[in-house]
Amino acid sequence: MSSEEKKRDPNNPCLFCTDPKGVSLDSELAYSARDTYGVSPGHTLVIPKRHVASFFDLTPNEVSACMELITEERKLLDQEFNPDGYNIGVNVGAAAGQSILHVHIHIIPRYKGDVENPQGGVRHVIPKKAHYTR
Repeated sequence: MSSEEKKRDPNNPCLFCTDPKGVSLDSELAYSARDTYGVSPGHTLVIPKRHVASFFDLTPNEVSACMELITEERKLLDQEFNPDGYNIGVNVGAAAGQSILHVHIHIIPRYKGDVENPQGGVRHVIPKKAHYTR
C-alpha cells in the first residue's frame, strides 16, 4: 500500500480531489486556487491533481508542474495585489502542521508592515528561532 493510500480516509473525501473551489490556473498535473483561510490578500495554494500526502512523494513532473504554476501565479498576484514580497512553503506531516493530507504549496504575498519584524521569514514556524543576529 502506498503512503497516499494509507493516509487517505475513505470516510472523509479529500476536498482538493472532489470539490476544488475558485480554481485560478489549471494544468494537466496541478491547479491553483486562493486559500479559503488566507493569511494575507492573495494567499494562494498550488495543488497537484494526484492525491498524495507528502511533497516528497510527488513525481519530478508533478514538482515541475507545481513550480510552473507558482511562477504564473506570482505574475497574477503581482498584477492584482502588488505585494512587497512572498513566502512559499509546504507543510509535510502533522509535526509540521499539515492538516489536509493532500500536498498543497502556499504562496503567501507579503506586505510592508504586515508584521512588526519580518526578519526570519519562514523561520517563524518556530518563533524562538525566528529572530537571529548575524
